[in-house]
Amino acid sequence: MGQRIINFDKLEKADLIVDAVYEGGNAGNTGDDPIHPLLQVGNQGGFRYLGNTKEGKYSLVVIYSSSNDLDWPDLLDTETGIFIYYGDNKHPGSELLDTKKKGNKLLQNIFSYAHGSREIRRKVPPVFIFTKGGKGRDVVFRGLAIPGGKALSQTEDLVAVWKSKNGVRFQNYRAMFTILNEGTISRQWIDEIIAGDAFSDSCPSSFKSWIEGGKYEALIASKSVIYRKKAEQIPQNAQEEKIIKVIKEKFKANPYDFEKCAAAIVRLMDNNIVELDLTRPWMDGGRDAIGKYRIGTENNAIHVEFALEAKCYDIKNSVGVKGTSRLISRLRFRQFGILVTTSYVHEQAYKEITSDAHPVIILSATDIAKILINHGYGNIDQLKKWLNTF
Repeated sequence: MGQRIINFDKLEKADLIVDAVYEGGNAGNTGDDPIHPLLQVGNQGGFRYLGNTKEGKYSLVVIYSSSNDLDWPDLLDTETGIFIYYGDNKHPGSELLDTKKKGNKLLQNIFSYAHGSREIRRKVPPVFIFTKGGKGRDVVFRGLAIPGGKALSQTEDLVAVWKSKNGVRFQNYRAMFTILNEGTISRQWIDEIIAGDAFSDSCPSSFKSWIEGGKYEALIASKSVIYRKKAEQIPQNAQEEKIIKVIKEKFKANPYDFEKCAAAIVRLMDNNIVELDLTRPWMDGGRDAIGKYRIGTENNAIHVEFALEAKCYDIKNSVGVKGTSRLISRLRFRQFGILVTTSYVHEQAYKEITSDAHPVIILSATDIAKILINHGYGNIDQLKKWLNTF
């Protein structure tokens, strides 16, 4: 079965169901927006709320992400329940908090409340997360959220980051929310929030637990598929295709040079990689790089060795059993492997890796593209500048 779909004419009385699609209208104007009839907020923009930002008072907040801004890549990690959202100062010319809809000021307010006492936390409104649907003005409900996370400190959950555009530097917020473990938000509670009673008997238990004791109960969804098919490994959209095409073009004359790029991508993936040394092509023994992964704190850590292999393949060519076996056979005791490819791993090879529980991480074409986008290289000009450093 596919996603549950709620028709446009049913929205005013609808519950909010995680991952359900809420249809937009077909009049061809802003009145087609489905979020307004659902929650009585505005019908445009990423930040929508009932309240007064000047006074710092909110009944409810809606955060909407189109998920297609490559300079500011919002992200929902369904395995941890963490949602990363960028504020509304996305272009130079304004101060961090001086935005038209005051979205960054809203973030500053609610994250400040989140780190206060129980009475201060009661000022944090329910935050409803939506992302763009597949057609028209359709949206998908992603969950009820609260600021911060169980493993996030006050210096991590809301951070002002610098960007540069046309040579002008400016700041924007990166905010991290926790999606609460609530599959359905009742229409009764929504109506009570709008009426001014967020802490009624209909209030979800996970929201109450956080307000009362600061306890985070995240909606965590473990992946059920242990291997990915070709369609899940290759670029998922036109922008990802462009990124992989640019990388392929850069290294087509000498695919061995891709090893340096692959090593840099792995470093971007995880900042706990503390060492990564390239080996010579004719001496690598099936490994293009040897690295160390840090587990623990800076002053009290162990280092686990890993081996990296890079395959700069055309998207039409897969990495087969022979290619993956080469890496696996050369993994030493207590080592793990990372395979980086601009293509994909053949289904049979992928199945063998997962079914035999080989400690190998696969970064395929779509993974490469997503890592680069999340680190500010979704812009093709910026990507080319970065690739020219290898």
